[in-house]
Amino acid sequence: MIYLQRVATEIKTVGLYDLILQDVQKFAKKNRVSVEEILEIMEQHPQILEDYKQTNVEYNLSNIHVKDIPLENLKDECKNQAEEVNAKLKLLRDIEKYTLDFEQSSTLVIIFSVEFFVLFSVQYFIVLIDLKEWQWWIYGVFAFSILVAWLYAKKEKKKYEENSLLFEREYAKTLQLIAALEEKGCIKKSDLIVAECDEHV
Repeated sequence: MIYLQRVATEIKTVGLYDLILQDVQKFAKKNRVSVEEILEIMEQHPQILEDYKQTNVEYNLSNIHVKDIPLENLKDECKNQAEEVNAKLKLLRDIEKYTLDFEQSSTLVIIFSVEFFVLFSVQYFIVLIDLKEWQWWIYGVFAFSILVAWLYAKKEKKKYEENSLLFEREYAKTLQLIAALEEKGCIKKSDLIVAECDEHV
């Protein structure tokens, strides 16, 4: 469900992907690369596509370059299966953020930021407000906050792992359903492709 022509065009023309373009240029051993050359390099070096996908997820952009199936002109079985595809596409877009490694997610950054703030507050209370007689209680609160943060991070990591597996499973099923609908003549997959991202225009 990722449109490689769009990927190559965006790597070449959109500033968000400049670091990826630099990698492509290194592989190509030249500064100016065409869309066709980017496609070839992506085929030879799959990490380029993975970096593109990860960049999109980090910036809340979808790697699903397929729009929902219009239902108006479909009948019976075709319509039912198309509705199922649309529901799966919605689910995939909703849980796509979990395909990012938890260690590189904004959730972990937020947890560390909160802990840094708590540490700063602890130092503030002990040193600036002169609450040295309460320092062990204050350090105890800090230690407790570390425990809470660790438990929360563990829970979130599990959620990322579960949703990442769900994404892979539903992605494969959705591809099969789209292929089956095309085989029956209900849809043309080429009509569903989103060739460019509105956020980049």
